[in-house]
Amino acid sequence: MNKLIFPTVVGLLMLGSVPAFADITGNWLSEKNDEGKQISVEIYNCGENICGKITDVHNSENTSVIGTEIIEGMQKKSDTRYTGGRIYAPDTEKWYKSKIKVNDADTLKVSGCVAGGIICRGQIWTRK
Repeated sequence: MNKLIFPTVVGLLMLGSVPAFADITGNWLSEKNDEGKQISVEIYNCGENICGKITDVHNSENTSVIGTEIIEGMQKKSDTRYTGGRIYAPDTEKWYKSKIKVNDADTLKVSGCVAGGIICRGQIWTRK
């Protein structure tokens, strides 16, 4: 009987460790850049996709980016992955192919990519 209980308990514990955080809508705070600046971003549904806009800047006097669309056209691929959209990098003033990975309910790995998604630059964003 003990041989049956242990695998069952381990299986149940493993089920609890699988993240299922499908809803990434809400307010997020980016990582600080090399100059200590960061942005707040509201992620929201735009039709069947996910979009995002800058809602605030921190440690910067440049407020001109507030209201800028920064994420567009992200498509949910699973409960922990979004792809197919683009992200705007205010520091380079360019759009990049993007992907978002849900780490847990309060953190996202947000990446902008070039070379067909082979080379990516990313940040960990935290829920506000």
